[in-house]
Amino acid sequence: MAFVSVNQVKPGDKISQEVMTAKNNLLMNKGTVVSEREIEILRAFLIAKIHIEGGNAAVEQAAGGKQVDGEQEVTQVSSAAQAFSQSYDRMFVLLKKVFSLASSSGTIPALEIRTFLEELISHIGEYKMVSFKPVKYHPHDYLIHHSIKTSLTSYTLAIWIGLTQKDLIPVALGGLLHDIGNTRVDSTYLLKSSMLTSAEYDEVKRHTTIGYQLLRNVPGFNEGIKNAALQHHERLDGSGYPLGLRGENIHMYSKIIAIADIFHAMTSPRMHNTGMSPYIVMEELSKESFGKLDPAYVQTFIHKITQFHTGMVVKLSDGRIGEIVFSQREHPTRPWVNVNGTIVNLSLERTLYIQDIIQ
Repeated sequence: MAFVSVNQVKPGDKISQEVMTAKNNLLMNKGTVVSEREIEILRAFLIAKIHIEGGNAAVEQAAGGKQVDGEQEVTQVSSAAQAFSQSYDRMFVLLKKVFSLASSSGTIPALEIRTFLEELISHIGEYKMVSFKPVKYHPHDYLIHHSIKTSLTSYTLAIWIGLTQKDLIPVALGGLLHDIGNTRVDSTYLLKSSMLTSAEYDEVKRHTTIGYQLLRNVPGFNEGIKNAALQHHERLDGSGYPLGLRGENIHMYSKIIAIADIFHAMTSPRMHNTGMSPYIVMEELSKESFGKLDPAYVQTFIHKITQFHTGMVVKLSDGRIGEIVFSQREHPTRPWVNVNGTIVNLSLERTLYIQDIIQ
């Protein structure tokens, strides 16, 4: 028998001693086989540790079964995070060069882009799209950061919806280069804080066709990558641009990238705003899934993002700080938050929302 932290309990573990609540009520019986649902309930009731049968496999290495002490584990995590950060920085430098070449009719280095992107994606396990913030971020470089994050999110969503292996890197490339046409749009329009005039908006919309033209003859890029630049603002009901395409006429890559594009466009800081809460943006995406975005893709996106957010420290819209302890499947963007021992159920307290992720 082992007395272990709930954070180390895995589905399939068997409870070897009754679990009681803080008010001494029976929560789970001895012999209960733990599933993801039981783990959620334990966290919701703020249970820190439980007794389980057998040893604590959660603190053993997969190979060899050797114990990993806290210092070694932190070092491993730190090393992986550092590798991702360094790879991200290299991708940033390259993409900045690529966008400069695109703005001046230079040759786009397709092989170099793919090589750098594949190297970055090899560290995809360190990418947490809801909370990720580049270390070296400046709003002037919004377009570069937006493109890289859209690429990583598109790649992840493609995996979640079950795309084949041969489509994963092309989807990521499509996300990386979907806004390349903006390199030839007047930057004052892209940075403008007030509403664009009709003429200015028409100019900005040209980035889709410009992007397609820039990628059209690049060797090694399939039609999905090129269409991502052209179609990422198309909508299922025909209300998008530049062609007003509908439904199945929109390429699958473009449907995926549209979701990632909107998510990061709304959550990222820019010159004149700080970015919206990712949880509010997910609710907006859910609304957009009715007629505009692919509803199955959107629901997969939201449920997968929120599936592992238990334990996150967040700031509520009223300024209070708390920890996510439970999430109802019917309300994935409105979890239960423990604020100094008080449970705030956001699915009931609709005037509140998660404003920011602290940790």
